[in-house]
Amino acid sequence: MFERKHQKVASVLVFIKRLGRCLAAAVLLILAALLIGVAGYHWIAGLGWVDALLNASMILGGMGPVNSLVNNAAKIFASFYALFSGLVFIAVMGIVLSPVAHRMLHKFHVDEKDL
Repeated sequence: MFERKHQKVASVLVFIKRLGRCLAAAVLLILAALLIGVAGYHWIAGLGWVDALLNASMILGGMGPVNSLVNNAAKIFASFYALFSGLVFIAVMGIVLSPVAHRMLHKFHVDEKDL
């Protein structure tokens, strides 16, 4: 996906396209995680669609739940979803920052004659 160490640094246009693809992948991952949360809060916790969306968004954003959960199944789902959301955050940051980190590291290892 990225250029190798012996290749020239990618042009700005290639870098922007690469960054756009990574941002799109991150958005898709966030939407998939949000869909899982909304479905779980709706069907397992018995919340309405809007409340399920609010709870899933708040958990995924790292803020915490809004509505109190009344049954054990909902509480277990919420705990697993919170752990899952933390991993999604780490994955999204890795996806978004990988082109930037690669470009910086690649520039450090390129000879002056390759620029």
